[in-house]
Amino acid sequence: MAVYTKVPRPALEKLLSGYELGRLVSMHEILEGVENTNYLIVTSSGKYILTLYEKRVKREDLPFFIELMRHGALKGIPCPLPLADRNGEILQTLRERPAAIVRFLNGEMTTAITPAHCRQVGEALAHFHRATQDFEPRRANALSLAGWEKLVSACESRVDQVAPGLAEMITGELSYLKEHWQKAKVLPQGVIHADLFPDNVFFENDKLCGLIDFYFSCNDLLAYDLAVCVNSWCFEDEKTFSHDRMEALISGYESGRPLSEAEREALPLLLRGAALRFLLTRLYDKLNHPLGTMVKVKDPLEYRGKLLFFRNNSLTRIQAA
Repeated sequence: MAVYTKVPRPALEKLLSGYELGRLVSMHEILEGVENTNYLIVTSSGKYILTLYEKRVKREDLPFFIELMRHGALKGIPCPLPLADRNGEILQTLRERPAAIVRFLNGEMTTAITPAHCRQVGEALAHFHRATQDFEPRRANALSLAGWEKLVSACESRVDQVAPGLAEMITGELSYLKEHWQKAKVLPQGVIHADLFPDNVFFENDKLCGLIDFYFSCNDLLAYDLAVCVNSWCFEDEKTFSHDRMEALISGYESGRPLSEAEREALPLLLRGAALRFLLTRLYDKLNHPLGTMVKVKDPLEYRGKLLFFRNNSLTRIQAA
């Protein structure tokens, strides 16, 4: 979440006039995240989130995301439910951008991650993978191997401005992944969240109560989704890995969807791929940060540290939970 586009109160009031949500009471900018413009809006009927979809989200992908959230909510996934206006339309146009309003979820992200949190995240991820098995729309992962290559090309002339030697490290890692990624394509696939970071998971009294931000969701390797979670949930800092958190996360996941032997063997490779993916997108955002926008740019070097950990770790496979 972020604020790239300012929304005047009268423009929002005009939009809300097409809904059965009551009168606008207040609107507040949400600065967390990097992708879209988000506002917390309060009306006389309750709280909602307004999202304006910015440049990285393609308009043609929006029906996939919207339908996925509706499908998940109907299957018991604690995710935001997109709301239709009086004409039955969910997607709107506001300030020349596609926009949508979704129900507000109670809870908040945790800032003190424990293995108990990680187990619940694993359980929720497995539930999501099972619940979307019958979701028919498909969307390719634009941030898999081919997408990484494009990001490297877009950044390579300026990478060492961020950290000396970073360009060489990235080039070497990309070559390694290109050589080995093909063998992972035989693993089970389905709909993945692809961005289930701590700031996209809400807890209330330490109980998981919400999953948000489905705007990277796509069809890809299910175990890759788990690798994204290990990267984002299982480090105490960029160099200190918590095996307890990882064991809890994988145990929680396998309580709902046991990993195959091939997935366990491939997970170390997928962990490196996930670390490179977030290193590259954060690097691109840092080097192309639009001036004058209200957005917190995340540190790409956090994922350099994580990638180095997975490269240097002697683990060759993930043991069964």
